[in-house]
Amino acid sequence: MKRIGIIGKAGRPEPAEILKEFIPWLESKGYAVFPDSETVSNLNIQGFSRTEIPSMVDVIVVLGGDGTMLGVARLVGDKGIPILGVNLGGLGFITEVNREEIFDAVEKMLSGSCSVEERIMLTAFVVRHGEKIADFVVLNDVVVNKGAPARIIDLETYINNSYVTTFKADGLIIATPTGSTAYSLSAGGPILYPTLNSIVLTPICPHTLTNRPIVLPDDFTVEIIVRSESEDVFLTLDGQVGFSLKKDDIIEIKKAAFTTQLLIPCERDYFQILRTKLKWGER
Repeated sequence: MKRIGIIGKAGRPEPAEILKEFIPWLESKGYAVFPDSETVSNLNIQGFSRTEIPSMVDVIVVLGGDGTMLGVARLVGDKGIPILGVNLGGLGFITEVNREEIFDAVEKMLSGSCSVEERIMLTAFVVRHGEKIADFVVLNDVVVNKGAPARIIDLETYINNSYVTTFKADGLIIATPTGSTAYSLSAGGPILYPTLNSIVLTPICPHTLTNRPIVLPDDFTVEIIVRSESEDVFLTLDGQVGFSLKKDDIIEIKKAAFTTQLLIPCERDYFQILRTKLKWGER
């Protein structure tokens, strides 16, 4: 790992402040550094386009929160570049390194003493009138939901071509294990250990209270057909990308052919993260 990409959270001053020391430190150790141009715009340092960086480097350090990590994971796609997340945000389930630990964590990472976790991703295709009109890749979740004024929506759902039910609900979440601690968790879904080969289907505020989350093998395909007349139904990808849906649109969701590779801090304890982030044991 001799070429290090750095991508910071857009619009925040903290990444640039960190890079004032971090880049010279890396260069003093003989590494070539490729920061994104937006983050270093005021530092008189050459920057690079975010879209270019994954094809130029061996590893990417992300300075931000989980949202920034999700964007970088989609940016990396099938290139197989390991990602290390430094948490400058709040909750931080996948940005596991704190700002104060960055130098120690990166030194251990570059020495090869820390592990890499492979996290499954999902692909989502939208088919309208028999034609594929959009496709997406996500690390966390694919969500079909309604806009604020819309009524409950009808989502006819199939798993491996077998009819399951037509959910009457505010929406439906299909999440990876990584995404199980995000929107799915707030909607009542289970926590999946992040390296499991599973996906979870979680209805959002279902009209039928016996509609509960379902955990599925990750080689299953989920197909959702929008049966509502409402024009206010959306497909949301990782909570960051939106796509407007119409009646009879078909959304097909399945595991991607590639994974996201996350560099994990050597001392990381996943259950300690859950205790800390979810405040388990506190009154």
